[in-house]
Amino acid sequence: MSKSLAGKIALVTGASSGIGAATAVALAAAGATVAISARRADRLAELVAKIEATGGKALALPGDMMNEAEAIQAVEDTVARFGRIDILVNSAGVMQAGGIEQADMDLFRKVFDINLFATLYTCKAAVAHMLEQGGGDIINVSSMAGRKGGPLTSAYSGSKHAVNAMTDGMRQELGGRNIRVSILMPGATETEVASGIVNPEWRDMIAAHVSKDGAVKASEMADTIVFMLSLPRNVNISEIHVRPTIDTTA
Repeated sequence: MSKSLAGKIALVTGASSGIGAATAVALAAAGATVAISARRADRLAELVAKIEATGGKALALPGDMMNEAEAIQAVEDTVARFGRIDILVNSAGVMQAGGIEQADMDLFRKVFDINLFATLYTCKAAVAHMLEQGGGDIINVSSMAGRKGGPLTSAYSGSKHAVNAMTDGMRQELGGRNIRVSILMPGATETEVASGIVNPEWRDMIAAHVSKDGAVKASEMADTIVFMLSLPRNVNISEIHVRPTIDTTA
């Protein structure tokens, strides 16, 4: 891979697995110095070692992005260590079933706290630095569920619709000041997303969905992110859908 992001400083949230972890590896391979944050410190340490073993530079910043103070601290620690933040990739997220009958309000709040508000916390903190330094890039990882709904998807799909709306508003607000803001909407992607789902039927369904033949690999989503970031500054991919070739659903 070419060093298209040489000299850039990036922060990736949700970096202990899945798209977040793959993105950290891909950014480092493209020349960026990468700060990585997630709750599982052991996973982050392993990822730092992996990146450094191939000549990359990485910093582990364990934290819970659902906690506003810890989310902001991840941004501030990145800037304190490296002097700036050029790239923010928000990949921290959770999936849960969420129908309206006997809706679990605590579960709904948790899904929105992680998927929407955690993204808001880091974006607000990073934007202040990006404006001061003269520019930057923010990519928020959403989902194809952010373009549609369905039975039992109210919590997850609702949170991702909100992420999409917030992100596009940010793009319009910040584009004139050299901050590109983009939405990445993955379809079926091989990750651990199903492992934390409480509802056993939905857990099995999502596990089958993300492991089906032809599912996109997390590394392929990461390559998409590097592509988006490597385009000329006058080009902002406002949103991109990435799904398996064999997926012909609307």
